[in-house]
Amino acid sequence: MKMKVAGIVAAIAALAAQTALADDASCKTVRFADVGWSDIAATTGMASVVLEGLGYKPTVTIASIPIAFAGMKKKQIDVFLGYWNPSMTPQIEPFVKDGSIKVLDTPNLVGAKYTLAVPTYLFDKGLKTFADIAKFEKDLGGKIYGIEPGNDGNALIAGMIKDNKFGLKSFKMVESSEAGMLIEAQRAIKDQKAIVFLGWEPHPMNVQMKMSYLSGGDDIFGPNLGEAKVYTAIPPSYEKKCPNVYGLLKNLQFTTDIENQVMGPILKKVKPNKAAKDFLAKNPAVLDKWLAGVTTLDGKPGLDAVKAALK
Repeated sequence: MKMKVAGIVAAIAALAAQTALADDASCKTVRFADVGWSDIAATTGMASVVLEGLGYKPTVTIASIPIAFAGMKKKQIDVFLGYWNPSMTPQIEPFVKDGSIKVLDTPNLVGAKYTLAVPTYLFDKGLKTFADIAKFEKDLGGKIYGIEPGNDGNALIAGMIKDNKFGLKSFKMVESSEAGMLIEAQRAIKDQKAIVFLGWEPHPMNVQMKMSYLSGGDDIFGPNLGEAKVYTAIPPSYEKKCPNVYGLLKNLQFTTDIENQVMGPILKKVKPNKAAKDFLAKNPAVLDKWLAGVTTLDGKPGLDAVKAALK
């Protein structure tokens, strides 16, 4: 009899815990920011597919980094999964200091890198460090290729040129987009020409192109080839307002391998949510940790609901 009572008590406690975590209807729409990078499209896609399986309605706003952070301050954005530390720190720091953005304690990705890169044949010719760039100015046409305007990496490159670091004052940064920069790099590699561009990992570019990262940029992009951790950012009130979604966000942990697998199809024009759903359907084990303690919007077991939605 005691065992029966204990079992009933445990079941009631578990049900109460689920109910306590369940969000109210105002949390149904979860508004993500995406700054146009395929890695953030991949992680946002995976989070969106999971939330859809839980009964939520995720939306995505494509915006530059400054606009994304400003949108979060105005409570027009709920989640940003792509705060790259340390490169984005100067841009997010004012919002963290004034209390309008909260950064989750645990990164959602470790082992990332973010710095300047060159084709490996150019690296083998001697362009191996930031200090070597100026020596190849003629071959490079005095250009360093960045990505979209407002991006943190572009700001670091622009500052480096402005301050004449490594003798680069006569260089020009070319802004376009992630896709535009990759097209320029692939074209240069095809023609065996010189190019310096912004590179990062995780990203399929690391296997699609023979490329090498430049050393010596520790003061610009950080040590160990711009070694980075990627964090999740939310408005400070979101944890209490939507504790169930917050529970998922806190659990989300990606790897460079996971992101590369989802990014590959995205770069081939597959929609991020489709690429994410295909990956999760083939690798459902990753959901076990992500959905620990997480329920559907109406308080039912989350893991069962998402796995069923992926079938």
